[in-house]
Amino acid sequence: MNWTGHALRIAQVAPPIEAVPPPGYGGTERIVHALLVELERRGHEVTLFASGDSTWSGRLVPTVDRSLRAADLADDPAPYVLATLNTALATSAEFDVVHAHLDWAGIVLARASRTPVVATFHGRLDRPWAAILLDDPPAGVSAVSHAQAAAQPDVAWTVVHNGLPLEDAPFEQEPSDMLCFVGRMTPDKGPHRAIELARRTGRRLRLAAKDPATAAERDFFEQIVRPALHTAEVEFLGELSRAECQQLFADSYATLMPGDWPEPFGLVAIESLASGTPVVARGVGGLLEIVRDGIDGVLGDDLATLVRRLPEVDGLDRAAIRASVLDRFSVGRMADGYEALYRRLLATPSGA
Repeated sequence: MNWTGHALRIAQVAPPIEAVPPPGYGGTERIVHALLVELERRGHEVTLFASGDSTWSGRLVPTVDRSLRAADLADDPAPYVLATLNTALATSAEFDVVHAHLDWAGIVLARASRTPVVATFHGRLDRPWAAILLDDPPAGVSAVSHAQAAAQPDVAWTVVHNGLPLEDAPFEQEPSDMLCFVGRMTPDKGPHRAIELARRTGRRLRLAAKDPATAAERDFFEQIVRPALHTAEVEFLGELSRAECQQLFADSYATLMPGDWPEPFGLVAIESLASGTPVVARGVGGLLEIVRDGIDGVLGDDLATLVRRLPEVDGLDRAAIRASVLDRFSVGRMADGYEALYRRLLATPSGA
């Protein structure tokens, strides 16, 4: 069959960590929801495999009763990811294509399913077991940035940048002089570095994050982050709604992303830029494909450089920042990329 222009039966398989869409924090699940809506708008029949507390106007196949974070089970997701694989595999023959957002587990699903599978990685690829699972990888593996894919250069990746519906993000031409940080309370995200940057530059910092979910997150928060909250310069806002989070970005002088890990993508960056708020970040990972140094924000290799360069934010054009990111990281562009991948797999009988 010629699949060009043909409406497809598509299964979108989300991880069970958060509901789709997530009520607050949630990266992969927000991307899945945005893609669901756009693919349905384009006329495809889309089924969602996700936690039972997810909300979708089409067919929802529950993989767990409640999202793991809501059920306080996020410390050990592995058994529930296996349950997700089992549920998706049992009904995969009903679809033209299955799109798994399960990282490494998606490879297992692709090998087991007779239906073509797109396996998108949203997390890190520089793992010790990568060479084993990606030896002779199945067709349809995709990454969310070129930087992420570069960790496994021998794999024939399709790179599709994430996109979000951010047209309604608030915009402030004259924001406050405060900084903000949005992200998990983990060392790799760098909230402790954000606190130190604020201290060295004499600016107030507002941190927004879901309450720590794992033992490691709780220990880090109590030992490193909480002591800083006793100062006048740092305020912990807790978990915000999406609307509240977007307003936080819009009201801020800059968004800090001083983490020490190679971000596979960086949703916080595009959310901040959609409100015209520059990003001040370490120049690593997928952020290099989002933040144009000296245009959308400032990048540096270390904290000292970011402290020195922070005043450069004053000269950046917030309206131009917003216009650019709404074009570069739209849901339409993301859906175009995945739709092309679906059709390419379906046009190749061997799946090769």
